[in-house]
Amino acid sequence: MNRAERLNAVLDLLAENQRVEVDEIVQRLGVSPATARRDLDALAEQHLLSRTRGGAIAQSVAYDLPMRYKNLQRRDAKASIGRAASGLVPRGAVIGLCGGTTSTAIVDALLARADIMAASDEPGLTVVTNAINIAMQLATRPQIKTVLTGGVLHARSYELVGAYADAVLANVSLDIAFISVNGIDPLAGPTSFDEREAAVNGLMAIRAAQAVIVADASKLGRRAFASIGHPGLFSTIITDAAVTDDQRRSLEDQGYEIIVA
Repeated sequence: MNRAERLNAVLDLLAENQRVEVDEIVQRLGVSPATARRDLDALAEQHLLSRTRGGAIAQSVAYDLPMRYKNLQRRDAKASIGRAASGLVPRGAVIGLCGGTTSTAIVDALLARADIMAASDEPGLTVVTNAINIAMQLATRPQIKTVLTGGVLHARSYELVGAYADAVLANVSLDIAFISVNGIDPLAGPTSFDEREAAVNGLMAIRAAQAVIVADASKLGRRAFASIGHPGLFSTIITDAAVTDDQRRSLEDQGYEIIVA
């Protein structure tokens, strides 16, 4: 395991319980305590964790970890959500996708559909996105028309934000917008860690005939910093089977349709 792979593995360990100890890194990765400490120090310098005596914690990180460090978290749940979201999309639809690993899972499910990927003079699907990683994922698929908004790159999430992104979204019409969130509270609604991302995601949802929140069960009942859209904007939440009866009931009481993948 090279150093880059080792740092990614340390972040995956951190993501499991929001803290990691040197002894755990030594045991799980088979490295020396000195190497484990150096790796934690290197990640702390990048502001991806906070060092503690004997380990590190993630609580002080005020933003989502970059997606290249998150792609193994709750993979099965997100894949299930992706397939459920794909099931809502008819061939030829125009959909909006923001950034996030759940959006990536939706793209994976869409690309696996024979009807969308069939050769045709018309696109099997049109995707409007402000996420450069989503656009790159679709770039080699001529069956899908990909529209990338402009904007200023938010390096922590790979999303384009700001006035240029707003200008493009204000001039498109979407059938469905799938919006990833950092938290969804029954009363506060959907929220994001970053107000710029929240603004773009809210506008994308407004431009859609149907706005759908995609969030694994770990996001339910949580609140982040910035609200996404106005009350009543989102009609549907797609989540995974880990959702509890109480979580589902509290969201349904606020008018959300819950689809459990």
